[in-house]
Amino acid sequence: MLAAEVLLPVDTTLGVVLAALLVAAVTVAALARLIGDRGRGYARQIAVAGLRAAAQLAVVSALIGWVVRAAPLLLCFVLLMFAVAVRTAGRRVTDNATWWWAAVPIGGAVLPVVAVLLLTGLVPYRGIALIPVTGILIGGGLTATVLAGRRALDELSTRHGEVEAAMALGFLDREARLEIARPAASDALLPGLDQTRTVGLVTLPGAFVGMLLGGASPLLAGAVQMFVLVALMAVQVVAVALTLELIARGLLHREAPTEVPVP
Repeated sequence: MLAAEVLLPVDTTLGVVLAALLVAAVTVAALARLIGDRGRGYARQIAVAGLRAAAQLAVVSALIGWVVRAAPLLLCFVLLMFAVAVRTAGRRVTDNATWWWAAVPIGGAVLPVVAVLLLTGLVPYRGIALIPVTGILIGGGLTATVLAGRRALDELSTRHGEVEAAMALGFLDREARLEIARPAASDALLPGLDQTRTVGLVTLPGAFVGMLLGGASPLLAGAVQMFVLVALMAVQVVAVALTLELIARGLLHREAPTEVPVP
């Protein structure tokens, strides 16, 4: 069985290849003029994301052995992951002060799942197990919240006339928004569903490969990967449902675009 160091040695070659791939991604994004719906170019965002990832992983790699030995530090690290996820998801969905509502779908989805895993003993209360599992679930909640929030708000903005028409017919504000936003927000589940449906046939996800590289049997690696996928689906379903509810109630929203007066 290949050791992790043999499969991906940490040396100068790895650094050069990573730098080249990042430069290639930035160059293609710049040449293709890839921009977001708010006019922000993705080339700069890709470069910043790559450099941030390198710096953050370097710090985490240096501190993780120290953090996992003390419960208070472990909890602080988990809370830091949660806070960063909320900030990232919230600001992706909206630019106004309602971004902090992203804490509800992420926390409401992740906390019950982690609690069940700890209470049943499937995940021991040790940093070496709790941090990666919680990180995967928080990441899944973040992705689902961003996709559901952006899709739902985009749909409400595009079809605002239909929302007003539904309200004119007697629908409550919440009901009118739900009718329009629900299908769009539900599409946020597609990446997770496709990953689960094609696991083992199209891709071998990180948990499976990591277990194999760590010396686990293929059966154990498969069981762990199945656990991760099902837990992720549970988190993402709850996150999408809560995000949709927040948007329908107007708690998480975007500012209406200001109309430019015609001279």
